[in-house]
Amino acid sequence: MYDAFYKLQNPHEQITAFIFDVVRAEVPKMILDDVFEKKEEIALAIQRDLKEAMLNYGYDIIKALVTDIDPDENVKIAMNRINAADREKIAAQHEGDAQRILIVERAKAEAESKRLQGKGIADQRREIARGLEESVDVLNKAGINSQEASALIVITQHYDTLQSIGSDTKSNLILLPNNPNAASSMLNDMVTSLVAANKINEAETEK
Repeated sequence: MYDAFYKLQNPHEQITAFIFDVVRAEVPKMILDDVFEKKEEIALAIQRDLKEAMLNYGYDIIKALVTDIDPDENVKIAMNRINAADREKIAAQHEGDAQRILIVERAKAEAESKRLQGKGIADQRREIARGLEESVDVLNKAGINSQEASALIVITQHYDTLQSIGSDTKSNLILLPNNPNAASSMLNDMVTSLVAANKINEAETEK
């Protein structure tokens, strides 16, 4: 108490001066971001150095607190810009990752869709072939030979296609040939081809 009373004329200013000396010695060792994160280390350095300096004057420093870091306004603006830039960079990285994931998932979905579409087309063609086979059998039982049955099925499918196209008023599909004589021409061409094929087979069999 004697030292505290007689050795220091203004202890508040003296302690403040010591604190500023410690801060000026410790803070330049750190980058600015670390100053905010390591306030406890700065407080410990102040308490240690200040305790040692003030014991000679009768003061015992129990604890030092760093309650706030207040840099220059220009430094604050610069730090805010840096933090904003870092956040934008991280956001861009996350957005890029999300886009990559979206592209990959979209490609997987498209591949699966095409696989199912291909399977559906294969099943459809299989059923069409089965239906054609059954139709030919029915027509044969009715006394229509295979050539005539095949021609009749083709003509029927032609008209079914025209009906399907005509049922949609917004369709932009064009079926060629689509004139009234198309069916007759298709039937004649098919019969002619089948007859010619049979003659070739008979000629090869006679040889």
